[in-house]
Amino acid sequence: MIVFHDPAEVPASFGPSVVAIGKFDGVHAGHRAILERAKKDAASTGAAVVAVTFDRNPLATLRPEVCPEDVIGLHQKLELLAESGIDGVLVLRFDAQMAAQPAEEFIQGVLADALNVQTVLVGRDFRFGRGGAGSPEMLQRFGEQLGFRVDIIDDVRADDAARRVSSTWVRELLAAGDVAGAAQLLGRAHAVWGEVVHGLKRGRELGFPTANLSPQMEGFVPADGVYAGWLIDEGPADAGSADADGGTVLPHGIRHPAAISVGTNPTFDDVPVRVVEAYVLDHTELDLYDHFVEVQFVQRVRGMVAFDGVEALKAQMADDVERVRALLA
Repeated sequence: MIVFHDPAEVPASFGPSVVAIGKFDGVHAGHRAILERAKKDAASTGAAVVAVTFDRNPLATLRPEVCPEDVIGLHQKLELLAESGIDGVLVLRFDAQMAAQPAEEFIQGVLADALNVQTVLVGRDFRFGRGGAGSPEMLQRFGEQLGFRVDIIDDVRADDAARRVSSTWVRELLAAGDVAGAAQLLGRAHAVWGEVVHGLKRGRELGFPTANLSPQMEGFVPADGVYAGWLIDEGPADAGSADADGGTVLPHGIRHPAAISVGTNPTFDDVPVRVVEAYVLDHTELDLYDHFVEVQFVQRVRGMVAFDGVEALKAQMADDVERVRALLA
């Protein structure tokens, strides 16, 4: 999958294309339904399938006071879009300049000129351009003039639920610790991604050494507690190979079963910020420092509580590990 970060990077010979536009926060079941539809539309003509998305939630620029936390970061989004099998992604920088761009300029400059679009797929609530003046209906009118079709995609609803699948719903479930419920909407286990950094090393002292993720990790951190999941070790940043653009491609990593802790360690009460740390089952000498890892959440085991002393905590941790082992078996 090729990634463009500006319409000017798209070669003049690119296209024709089938374009799906959206934030794609979470790349959940609703997003994937749009991408699958785009792939089917492109199959008969040999067009390229391109997702047009943004480097941040547009609300971060337009109304930062109400902007929700991202379900996934940009690195995660690009990985998931690549896994969907599409041909390319155009990541637009949503700054003040783009927020002021008239809707007509977006249609002409991005869709028609840069991507040579033949079909555009959007949701019914899609808005774009200065002041949100652009709408699916506007796209259709311009499509008739410029020679492209617009398909408006209906909402995707979860099984046995009247509510549409959305990033908002995913965030609500994660905030409640319901990672299994979130996985149903995402179509996969929710994950965070980042670099392993040095912590207080208290897990090692207790017999359960953990990989602590950097506070700059990507991905929505679920409610405090202990979870069963997986740690995927991608290795250090310099372990990847160079891609055609000179960037680094991290290798697909080694997958380990893990007991994951989220919180501030209330037993010791000396961790000022929430931490995500993962103990790889049955590995006490695994050196993951400076490695990039993905931590996937499968099932919540329990909430986070303060214990009356180190021995009580160690006994609970041993029990947690066995429960995690059983859940992942």
